[in-house]
Amino acid sequence: MKRCLIIFVIFYFCLTLSCTTRIDGSLAADGSAVLTVTVSLQDRMASMMRSFFAVEGQANSHVLDGPEIAQSMTGAPGIASVSFRNTSPSAITGQVRISNVNDFLSITDGSEFIAFTQRTTGGRLIININRDNGHVVLGLLSTEISDYLEIFMAPIITGDEITKTEYLDLVAGFYNRAISNEIANSRIRASIDFPGTIRTVRGGTFSGRRANFDIPLIDILVLESPMVFEVVWN
Repeated sequence: MKRCLIIFVIFYFCLTLSCTTRIDGSLAADGSAVLTVTVSLQDRMASMMRSFFAVEGQANSHVLDGPEIAQSMTGAPGIASVSFRNTSPSAITGQVRISNVNDFLSITDGSEFIAFTQRTTGGRLIININRDNGHVVLGLLSTEISDYLEIFMAPIITGDEITKTEYLDLVAGFYNRAISNEIANSRIRASIDFPGTIRTVRGGTFSGRRANFDIPLIDILVLESPMVFEVVWN
């Protein structure tokens, strides 16, 4: 149960729940990428996870265990290496190296998640997550993530076609409104440098070679509408 809980809290697209997540990284022309990830749980979610651990009879000073989270991700498609360390009992920071973004959590059933191209005239990166491929992406990262998200009844896993408001009401009724509010206020912020000067960005902003994204977590958990992010550069 402990591993199931801590794996979930790290990744987006993956995917965190009720936390502050910051991603800074760079994408190279050969498709490799380096990401520095910082995750910090909000107080109520950290307290809730400690309660889960206590019920399971597991005492641990760290709500998030950086090295254990890194170990859990080493087998995911496209990941070259992962390292995380704790900066507090409920916060971690570290680096993820991706060998090629086209391989990262790659899907073979035709429901494409990431598409990367680089030519002499420029390049393009498209990320597409929706109700058809969301659960597949999570399963490739770890089947345990899917199991844990079922506890929180997240539509990205259950496939329920409900609105964000309906989902937050569901969480509030099952847990409490404070947890629901933390989920509603959680965001994933990312700044990524690309191989050339950016021409256009869909789903974010840009300046020079850097694209910036500010994504409400609830949008990913519910996927009321498909989420598409696209960057085109010279």
